Amino acid sequence: MLLGEGAQAPQTSEYIKDVTEADFMAEVVEASMEVPVIVDFWAPWCGPCKTLMPLLEAEVARTKGRVRLAKVNIDENQMIAAQLRVQSVPTVYAFYKGQPVDAFQGAVPQSQIKQFIDKLTQLSGDDGGLAEALAMAEQMLEDGAAGDAAETFAAIAGEEPENADAWGGLIRASLAAGGPDAAEAALAQVPAAVAGAAPIEAAKAQLQLAAQAAGAGPLDDLRARVDADPADQQARFDLATALHASGDVEGAVDQLLESFRRDREWNDGAAKAQLLTIFDALKPNDPVGQKGRRRLSSLIFS
Repeated sequence: MLLGEGAQAPQTSEYIKDVTEADFMAEVVEASMEVPVIVDFWAPWCGPCKTLMPLLEAEVARTKGRVRLAKVNIDENQMIAAQLRVQSVPTVYAFYKGQPVDAFQGAVPQSQIKQFIDKLTQLSGDDGGLAEALAMAEQMLEDGAAGDAAETFAAIAGEEPENADAWGGLIRASLAAGGPDAAEAALAQVPAAVAGAAPIEAAKAQLQLAAQAAGAGPLDDLRARVDADPADQQARFDLATALHASGDVEGAVDQLLESFRRDREWNDGAAKAQLLTIFDALKPNDPVGQKGRRRLSSLIFS
């Protein structure tokens, strides 16, 4: 059957193919034993199909082979459509390990298509080396190569625009490499869909602490003030800020816990708020953060 006026011929590639009844078993069922395969049932006369197909192709191409797309023209392959009980087009099935695992009907938005495909990549356990790249960037940052880390995080975010770990890493690396202004610039680029994600909140907490550190006084002077008057809550708070700025996170936590123990209501609960900011900036499994949270809980409920 000829395409209707204005319709575009379907695109094909190594991972995006037109499939017929003759090769459905090989290109879908058998191929899905290795990677998830999406089957798009379409028809040349179907308007919504012309909207959906390019979106599917773009998202599948983004996975670089971790998910494949098989396009089946129902006018020419009615037996397959009947076997899978396709009653309207577009209808999309996802196959994995030889079986249908998910499906939807109609021309859904690109965001929903992305979620659909992301679920499939997670199902297969193949992230295309994403976890390895993130770990490498984190190691760069830990080793002091903040500029290289920022470039790597930015590259990952370019490939996966809604990857919160990549954006959080980019903000932290930008802070280390270029200071608060560079970090703020990175933060401003974070997509709204992931702006509230935990890695972004952790990076924002680090940025907030860095801004506070800019006004911290000399450590020796602040220690002397606290030693001279242990009840001087402002001096202790400033000492904690200076300690954190110097890299002594545990020392900062100790000072804030002591401040909270002495007067938990001082300055509208500033010590507790600062502790939570520090904890948020740390990795979830950081021993300083874990110990600090336990000690704070003990003080709260004592």
